[in-house]
Amino acid sequence: MSGEARQAAERLARDRYGRLLSVLAASSRDIASAEDALADALTAALRDWPASGVPRSPEAWLLTVARRRLIDGARRRQSADAALEQLAWLTEGAAAPLEAGFPDARLKLLFVCAHPSIDPAVRAPLMLQVVLGFSAEAIAPLFLAPPARLSQRLVRAKRKLREAGAAFRVPEEEELPERLDAVLDAIYALFTQGWALPFEDRERRAELASDALWLGRLTASLTGERPEAMGLLALMLHAWARDKARRDAHGRYVPLSEQDPALWDHALIGEAEAIILRATRHASPGRFQFEAAIQSAHAARRLSGRTDWPAILRLHDGLVAISGSPAAAINRCVALAEVHGPGVACLELEALGGDSRLDAYQPYWAALAEMRGRTGDGAGAEYAFDRAIALQADPAARDFLIGRRARLRGLGSTRR
Repeated sequence: MSGEARQAAERLARDRYGRLLSVLAASSRDIASAEDALADALTAALRDWPASGVPRSPEAWLLTVARRRLIDGARRRQSADAALEQLAWLTEGAAAPLEAGFPDARLKLLFVCAHPSIDPAVRAPLMLQVVLGFSAEAIAPLFLAPPARLSQRLVRAKRKLREAGAAFRVPEEEELPERLDAVLDAIYALFTQGWALPFEDRERRAELASDALWLGRLTASLTGERPEAMGLLALMLHAWARDKARRDAHGRYVPLSEQDPALWDHALIGEAEAIILRATRHASPGRFQFEAAIQSAHAARRLSGRTDWPAILRLHDGLVAISGSPAAAINRCVALAEVHGPGVACLELEALGGDSRLDAYQPYWAALAEMRGRTGDGAGAEYAFDRAIALQADPAARDFLIGRRARLRGLGSTRR
């Protein structure tokens, strides 16, 4: 029993941390204190559950213990007016329903973390850590930032939120647009965290995707179907529709260009197509709409039997122009190679290499390895493949890259 109890506590810490913290932070209006209280509750669970057994409702047990910690902390600081106010909030309003329009505590806290007092560049990472439960080390690669530096910025952001108690009210409708971009970034990062997990971790991958899609649907509904919110939802639906085609019958990684369209979820694709069509009628293009349109162009292969690379390149041109993202520029180079040849694409990828943020960005090295190999630069391709393989966490994707490198070596020996 002790082993099962410990596993139950560890599973809650891994899978439900963000949900639990959202409820605590929404009621206490103090993210840092909520984090401390939840950590104490999880420590208590690891200590008590092996002896007493797992409670019938483990999440309720953790929330009860954490709220006691928060109340005790507020009482210790009861000489301060702010502490008295927080104590009243906790003891009288802990079980109060969420405000209208926010049926998920995490969604409310996402908009809180997008408060104007927080540096725009750190809003999405803050949401991922505080609301969705990811460590700074896991988040950093998504934002091309060193983990230590990102951790420092997150600490400063939490301090600002603590000082801005008014941030914990529900934003007015007119305030939602200025906070929306960061919320969408965080939801998409949640989705990509699940997408990047090893394929064998099916349950966790499906849970993260389901959470991201749920939050995406809520956000689109809450914001009156703003085009970028719809664009994000369509993008995630398109990606998840292809999930089962990313591995063959033996578990080997299959790149998009080699996937069998018959294995794609056509119902999800149809839903995504209808959503992106509604978004484009607003004539207000944005990053997620471009990304969804690119995925739509790839999905058209299920109907035409071919990939319209010139159309995809034009969409990538628009995405790069509107986002300025290095990741978008890398993906554009892949499309560029299909239209104008790998030589041109390789030159542009080499030029991007001056951005130090790409040193540890795996997709950059994978794309560069392919382009160098296709242009006959065996030594350069070998080096880039080595970097890409070292940075790839998914065993199946890593094996795929190892196979590509081996094929390159075979071609090199044949030429000699």
